[in-house]
Amino acid sequence: REWDHDSSLQWELLEYPPHQGLQRFVRDLNRIYVSEPALYERDFDPQGFEWIDFRDADASVVSFLRRGRRPSDLLLFVFNFTPQPRVEYRLGMPEPGGYDIMLNSDQEVYGGSGFDVAREVMAEPLSWHNRPFSIKLNLPPLGMLVLKPHLRAAVG
Repeated sequence: REWDHDSSLQWELLEYPPHQGLQRFVRDLNRIYVSEPALYERDFDPQGFEWIDFRDADASVVSFLRRGRRPSDLLLFVFNFTPQPRVEYRLGMPEPGGYDIMLNSDQEVYGGSGFDVAREVMAEPLSWHNRPFSIKLNLPPLGMLVLKPHLRAAVG
């Protein structure tokens, strides 16, 4: 019924945990959207988006960066499109330092499995995906992670 323009939304479904979890996830995703310039400042600028890897068909993992106007406004998105968790999955990164997980769609509060994912990871000076640094992540099944850098080297 959600597509029926002649009726109202089924708000009563929010009594059920799966619907509550989805509502929490959308709320948290919206908070990130309005607080992170990387998600809106350069929507129509090619410099606002950069693929990390879209070719890993075997693992069904896609990753990309979003950038704001300031070099410090950077977010990493990683998607695992399979029910199989990916342990120590390596991704190339443009800069050294630590990366905090801002959003994990697989958290139990959202109705996910709660697969163990570190809250932060450190980039290593190991080249990967044609980038000078890399990180290793545990990717949750059928999940998305959003990471934000911290402890960055001084940039412009």
